[in-house]
Amino acid sequence: MLVLWLVRWLLFRVEFGTGLIKMRGDRCWRELTCLDYHHETQPMPGPLSWLFHRLPKPLHRVETAANHVAQLVVPFALFTPQPIATWAALAIIATQLWLVLSGNFAWLNWITIAVALTTVDGHLVGDLLALSEPAERGYPPLWFTVLVLAATALVVVLSYWPARNLLARRQRMNASFNPYHIAGAYGAFGSVNRHRHEVVIEGTDEPRWLAYEFKGKPGDPRRMPRPCAPYHRRLDWMMWFAALSPAFARPWFAPLLGKLLEGDRATLRLLRTNPFPDAPPAQVRARRYAYRFTTWRELREAGQWWHRTPAGAYLPPVTLETLSATARRAGFAPPPEGALTARRAGRAGGGRLRSRRGPRGRGARRRPAPGRRRGSGRSGPAPTCPADARRPPARAAPR
Repeated sequence: MLVLWLVRWLLFRVEFGTGLIKMRGDRCWRELTCLDYHHETQPMPGPLSWLFHRLPKPLHRVETAANHVAQLVVPFALFTPQPIATWAALAIIATQLWLVLSGNFAWLNWITIAVALTTVDGHLVGDLLALSEPAERGYPPLWFTVLVLAATALVVVLSYWPARNLLARRQRMNASFNPYHIAGAYGAFGSVNRHRHEVVIEGTDEPRWLAYEFKGKPGDPRRMPRPCAPYHRRLDWMMWFAALSPAFARPWFAPLLGKLLEGDRATLRLLRTNPFPDAPPAQVRARRYAYRFTTWRELREAGQWWHRTPAGAYLPPVTLETLSATARRAGFAPPPEGALTARRAGRAGGGRLRSRRGPRGRGARRRPAPGRRRGSGRSGPAPTCPADARRPPARAAPR
């Protein structure tokens, strides 16, 4: 029973902490206008996001107010006797299912639902489903009781810091207060973007530039947003942050382009389309576009879910030879020199190499660059909202 109370405390911190982050953050949450933008600008819109965005604005106000009730009022009922606690848990589950319908938040909503189910009264479920009473069980062994009491005492002590954080004026979001990462602080979407931008990566073998399409993130305006939750499309998610600020993409964006110039099969498997199946492109570039959901009329007449307009260059055209220098000038970390050695040697010896699927690229080994730091080509876990743009990436939490 003590363990179940600790789980309720976890659920309370997730919901109440997220609600406080919103009320202390963007003014649109207090004005009930955030959902005029959120369905369109969230990291990974889903198949119904276009419809949710086009709901009348009064319904968006109701939607926002209901979210505040679910996150700022209902969590206190988790600590009340049954069946009130069950109804509180069901309200939280209903809110999470609403988020599942309106967007793609990977496993975040589903794991919150799993935690909330622990609060539902098992006897009530048994009566509704006409299940037989469970068999009587004896008392647990002494060692197990001692272990549960010790774990409970540890969580209670470590909960002082996240509890104090909930009351702090400068509330921390998705933070850990001890090296064990026990009893942390959670939150998401303290601020909401008013406009959406996307980074589109293109390659060319001349004369035309062709776009690489991603599996989840918006690209082709005619493609309806796809469902992916509870699967987390990590690269697509990080591309959303890259469009918010190049600072998010500094460690990994240039190496990504280097992999595309190499025709790296493992990287290409992360994408939906490869416009250069026979051989890698000679050049790649990245362009920034402003995206918005189309109107009912635009969708009907043009068959486009998105309308996009150019918003400038993100990274100018580069080849394998110019990638490192161009990336440095643009403020991105260049790819490891050793990773491009084989490709450059191939070009010097007889022109551009074929894709790794071709005979020349098969089995080629790449030597790590001297002095490369461990993990320098990998990005950390994604933050959860644009307000984190000036902070190191942190783990995401349900909205």
